[in-house]
Amino acid sequence: MSAASVEQPFHEEEPVTLTTIADEIMERHPGYRVEIIGGHLLVTPSPDAPHARALTRLMIPFIAAGLHDGETEVLQNVGLWLPTGAEDYAIPDLVVVDADIDDHLVENNAYDPACFRLVLEVTSGNWKDDLTTKVAAYAEAKVPVYVVVDRKHQRLHVLTHPVGSGYENHRPHAPGELVTLPESVGAKVTLDAAEILRAGQARKSD
Repeated sequence: MSAASVEQPFHEEEPVTLTTIADEIMERHPGYRVEIIGGHLLVTPSPDAPHARALTRLMIPFIAAGLHDGETEVLQNVGLWLPTGAEDYAIPDLVVVDADIDDHLVENNAYDPACFRLVLEVTSGNWKDDLTTKVAAYAEAKVPVYVVVDRKHQRLHVLTHPVGSGYENHRPHAPGELVTLPESVGAKVTLDAAEILRAGQARKSD
């Protein structure tokens, strides 16, 4: 999910941490997602129905491949602790994680990036964050596979082999392509780009 940077909305005599500000924003705006990446707050409004529909459609092939049993789990909205700053964390839309993730909580409901085999984002309004800011953040966290469902440009991006603040391999897939993910996620998973991108579009009434 994409997000927009916001300025610090509170004016207090004593400086407060970004984590405190993030918690206050979420308390004041239920349903909003707040992340801290590179020392900046990213705030995302509640997703629309097509965004949620795309996520549901995406979970099916991962679960069918057996990734929600045994050594791994398929989860939504799990905090990922980032090495890019003292308070940095992200909340990917969908993840494949090691089944023992509960043992690797860092803080602020965010978990050690070593537990994450794949992270996935479905874009919303500010799609650039998913294709720039989060690429660098997830690469620095050494997440092996990053998938972006780019609803604006109708592309399914697969990024693999993190190096520094980027990925060695970044391939966009158009509707009509079948996309097989690296088996490092824990099983063979093939995604139908057209099906997933179609699910992420608003349905037209007759």
